[in-house]
Amino acid sequence: MKLPMFPLQSVFFPGERVALHIFEERYKQLIQDCLAEAITFGIPVYIDNTVAYGTEMKLVEIVHTYPNGEMDVVCSAQRVFKVMTFDNEMEGRLYAGGIVTFLDYIEDGLQSQRDSVIEYTKMLYGLMNIPFDHIYKGALTLDKLIHKIGLTLHQEYHLLKMVHESERLIYIRSHLIATTEVLKQVNHMKDVIEMNGHFKNFDPLDFKDFKI
Repeated sequence: MKLPMFPLQSVFFPGERVALHIFEERYKQLIQDCLAEAITFGIPVYIDNTVAYGTEMKLVEIVHTYPNGEMDVVCSAQRVFKVMTFDNEMEGRLYAGGIVTFLDYIEDGLQSQRDSVIEYTKMLYGLMNIPFDHIYKGALTLDKLIHKIGLTLHQEYHLLKMVHESERLIYIRSHLIATTEVLKQVNHMKDVIEMNGHFKNFDPLDFKDFKI
Protein backbone atom coordinates (compact mmCIF):
# COMPACT_ATOMS: atom_id res chain seq x y z
CA MET A 1 0.00 0.00 0.00
CA LYS A 2 1.22 3.52 -0.79
CA LEU A 3 0.85 6.17 1.92
CA PRO A 4 1.57 9.89 2.07
CA MET A 5 4.36 10.42 4.61
CA PHE A 6 4.84 12.92 7.44
CA PRO A 7 8.14 11.92 9.13
CA LEU A 8 8.56 12.97 12.77
CA GLN A 9 10.97 12.21 15.62
CA SER A 10 8.06 10.75 17.57
CA VAL A 11 6.53 7.33 18.17
CA PHE A 12 2.75 6.80 18.16
CA PHE A 13 0.87 3.61 19.03
CA PRO A 14 -2.43 2.27 17.66
CA GLY A 15 -5.40 3.73 19.51
CA GLU A 16 -3.59 6.93 20.43
CA ARG A 17 -5.08 10.35 19.64
CA VAL A 18 -2.45 12.74 18.33
CA ALA A 19 -2.63 16.56 18.24
CA LEU A 20 -0.49 18.17 15.53
CA HIS A 21 0.21 21.78 14.58
CA ILE A 22 0.55 21.99 10.78
CA PHE A 23 2.61 24.88 9.44
CA GLU A 24 4.66 23.65 6.43
CA GLU A 25 3.07 24.07 3.00
CA ARG A 26 3.53 20.41 2.08
CA TYR A 27 1.68 19.24 5.18
CA LYS A 28 -1.06 21.84 4.76
CA GLN A 29 -1.58 20.23 1.36
CA LEU A 30 -1.51 16.75 2.93
CA ILE A 31 -4.21 17.62 5.47
CA GLN A 32 -6.39 19.16 2.79
CA ASP A 33 -6.01 15.97 0.71
CA CYS A 34 -6.94 13.84 3.73
CA LEU A 35 -10.03 15.99 4.26
CA ALA A 36 -11.09 15.97 0.59
CA GLU A 37 -10.32 12.34 -0.26
CA ALA A 38 -10.67 10.60 3.16
CA ILE A 39 -7.17 9.14 2.83
CA THR A 40 -4.85 8.18 5.67
CA PHE A 41 -1.18 9.09 5.97
CA GLY A 42 1.86 7.66 7.68
CA ILE A 43 4.11 9.09 10.38
CA PRO A 44 7.37 7.16 9.99
CA VAL A 45 9.70 7.58 12.95
CA TYR A 46 12.79 9.55 11.97
CA ILE A 47 15.48 7.94 14.12
CA ASP A 48 19.17 7.22 13.55
CA ASN A 49 18.87 8.92 10.13
CA THR A 50 16.33 6.34 8.93
CA VAL A 51 12.57 6.00 8.47
CA ALA A 52 12.02 2.25 8.70
CA TYR A 53 8.84 1.92 10.82
CA GLY A 54 5.90 4.15 11.61
CA THR A 55 2.18 4.46 12.27
CA GLU A 56 -0.75 5.07 9.96
CA MET A 57 -2.83 8.14 10.89
CA LYS A 58 -6.46 9.04 10.23
CA LEU A 59 -7.53 12.69 10.34
CA VAL A 60 -10.25 13.11 12.97
CA GLU A 61 -10.83 16.85 12.89
CA ILE A 62 -9.31 20.21 12.07
CA VAL A 63 -9.62 22.01 15.38
CA HIS A 64 -8.50 25.44 14.24
CA THR A 65 -7.31 27.10 11.04
CA TYR A 66 -5.16 30.23 11.30
CA PRO A 67 -5.25 33.19 8.86
CA ASN A 68 -1.91 32.08 7.33
CA GLY A 69 -3.27 28.60 6.64
CA GLU A 70 -1.61 26.87 9.59
CA MET A 71 -3.81 24.32 11.35
CA ASP A 72 -4.28 22.51 14.63
CA VAL A 73 -5.52 18.99 13.86
CA VAL A 74 -6.36 15.82 15.77
CA CYS A 75 -5.57 12.40 14.30
CA SER A 76 -6.04 8.83 15.51
CA ALA A 77 -3.25 6.28 15.25
CA GLN A 78 -4.30 3.20 13.28
CA ARG A 79 -1.80 0.50 12.26
CA VAL A 80 1.97 0.09 12.52
CA PHE A 81 3.84 -0.30 9.25
CA LYS A 82 7.27 -1.09 7.86
CA VAL A 83 8.54 1.27 5.17
CA MET A 84 9.42 -0.53 1.95
CA THR A 85 10.10 2.51 -0.28
CA PHE A 86 10.32 6.24 0.41
CA ASP A 87 10.07 9.15 -2.05
CA ASN A 88 10.72 12.73 -1.00
CA GLU A 89 7.73 13.84 -3.08
CA MET A 90 4.72 11.89 -4.27
CA GLU A 91 3.87 12.49 -7.91
CA GLY A 92 2.17 15.87 -8.27
CA ARG A 93 2.24 16.56 -4.54
CA LEU A 94 4.54 18.53 -2.19
CA TYR A 95 4.68 15.86 0.52
CA ALA A 96 6.61 12.60 0.70
CA GLY A 97 5.18 9.14 0.19
CA GLY A 98 6.12 5.50 0.14
CA ILE A 99 5.01 1.90 -0.05
CA VAL A 100 4.42 0.20 3.30
CA THR A 101 3.48 -3.19 4.69
CA PHE A 102 1.44 -3.37 7.88
CA LEU A 103 2.48 -5.40 10.93
CA ASP A 104 0.02 -7.89 12.39
CA TYR A 105 -0.17 -7.22 16.12
CA ILE A 106 -0.91 -10.31 18.23
CA GLU A 107 -2.86 -9.55 21.41
CA ASP A 108 -1.56 -12.47 23.46
CA GLY A 109 -0.86 -10.67 26.74
CA LEU A 110 -2.09 -12.20 29.99
CA GLN A 111 -4.22 -10.29 32.47
CA SER A 112 -1.61 -11.06 35.12
CA GLN A 113 0.99 -9.26 32.98
CA ARG A 114 -1.25 -6.22 32.61
CA ASP A 115 -1.98 -6.18 36.35
CA SER A 116 1.74 -6.36 37.14
CA VAL A 117 2.47 -3.43 34.81
CA ILE A 118 -0.28 -1.40 36.50
CA GLU A 119 1.10 -2.11 39.97
CA TYR A 120 4.66 -1.16 39.02
CA THR A 121 3.39 2.00 37.34
CA LYS A 122 1.50 2.92 40.51
CA MET A 123 4.69 2.29 42.49
CA LEU A 124 6.69 4.49 40.10
CA TYR A 125 4.20 7.35 40.40
CA GLY A 126 4.08 6.95 44.16
CA LEU A 127 7.87 7.31 44.39
CA MET A 128 7.59 10.52 42.35
CA ASN A 129 4.60 11.79 44.38
CA ILE A 130 2.48 12.06 41.22
CA PRO A 131 -1.21 11.02 41.21
CA PHE A 132 -1.78 7.92 39.09
CA ASP A 133 -5.53 8.19 38.46
CA HIS A 134 -5.24 10.86 35.78
CA ILE A 135 -3.48 8.49 33.35
CA TYR A 136 -5.19 5.21 34.20
CA LYS A 137 -8.94 4.82 33.79
CA GLY A 138 -10.54 1.62 32.60
CA ALA A 139 -8.64 -1.04 30.68
CA LEU A 140 -4.87 -0.76 30.39
CA THR A 141 -3.84 0.28 26.87
CA LEU A 142 -0.44 1.25 25.52
CA ASP A 143 -1.68 4.59 24.26
CA LYS A 144 -2.66 5.61 27.82
CA LEU A 145 0.54 4.43 29.43
CA ILE A 146 3.46 4.31 27.05
CA HIS A 147 4.47 7.99 26.97
CA LYS A 148 4.10 8.40 30.75
CA ILE A 149 6.64 5.96 32.20
CA GLY A 150 9.93 7.58 31.25
CA LEU A 151 10.81 5.62 28.10
CA THR A 152 13.33 7.13 25.70
CA LEU A 153 12.57 7.58 21.99
CA HIS A 154 14.70 4.52 21.20
CA GLN A 155 12.84 2.43 23.78
CA GLU A 156 9.44 3.50 22.43
CA TYR A 157 10.62 2.72 18.90
CA HIS A 158 11.80 -0.73 20.02
CA LEU A 159 8.32 -1.36 21.48
CA LEU A 160 6.62 -0.18 18.29
CA LYS A 161 8.30 -2.95 16.31
CA MET A 162 7.22 -5.73 18.70
CA VAL A 163 4.23 -7.61 17.32
CA HIS A 164 3.39 -9.66 20.44
CA GLU A 165 1.55 -7.89 23.26
CA SER A 166 3.09 -10.32 25.75
CA GLU A 167 6.59 -9.28 24.66
CA ARG A 168 5.69 -5.60 24.96
CA LEU A 169 4.34 -6.11 28.48
CA ILE A 170 7.49 -7.97 29.56
CA TYR A 171 9.62 -5.13 28.18
CA ILE A 172 7.55 -2.45 29.94
CA ARG A 173 7.58 -4.36 33.24
CA SER A 174 11.38 -4.74 33.11
CA HIS A 175 11.73 -1.00 32.47
CA LEU A 176 9.42 -0.17 35.37
CA ILE A 177 11.30 -2.48 37.77
CA ALA A 178 14.64 -0.91 36.86
CA THR A 179 13.26 2.64 37.08
CA THR A 180 11.58 2.13 40.46
CA GLU A 181 14.81 0.68 41.89
CA VAL A 182 16.75 3.75 40.74
CA LEU A 183 14.14 6.06 42.26
CA LYS A 184 14.22 4.15 45.55
CA GLN A 185 17.98 4.67 45.69
CA VAL A 186 17.62 8.37 44.84
CA ASN A 187 14.97 8.84 47.53
CA HIS A 188 17.18 7.02 50.06
CA MET A 189 20.08 9.29 49.11
CA LYS A 190 17.87 12.35 49.63
CA ASP A 191 16.90 11.06 53.09
CA VAL A 192 20.56 10.52 54.00
CA ILE A 193 21.53 13.99 52.78
CA GLU A 194 18.67 15.58 54.73
CA MET A 195 19.86 13.79 57.91
CA ASN A 196 23.31 15.43 57.75
CA GLY A 197 23.68 17.94 60.57
CA HIS A 198 20.71 16.56 62.50
CA PHE A 199 20.77 14.59 65.74
CA LYS A 200 20.44 10.91 64.96
CA ASN A 201 18.82 8.11 66.89
CA PHE A 202 21.11 5.06 66.89
CA ASP A 203 19.89 1.59 67.79
CA PRO A 204 21.65 0.31 70.93
CA LEU A 205 24.02 -2.59 70.26
CA ASP A 206 24.59 -5.57 72.53
CA PHE A 207 28.36 -6.00 72.80
CA LYS A 208 28.26 -9.40 74.52
CA ASP A 209 28.51 -11.31 71.27
CA PHE A 210 31.26 -9.17 69.73
CA LYS A 211 34.58 -10.92 69.02
CA ILE A 212 37.96 -9.65 67.84
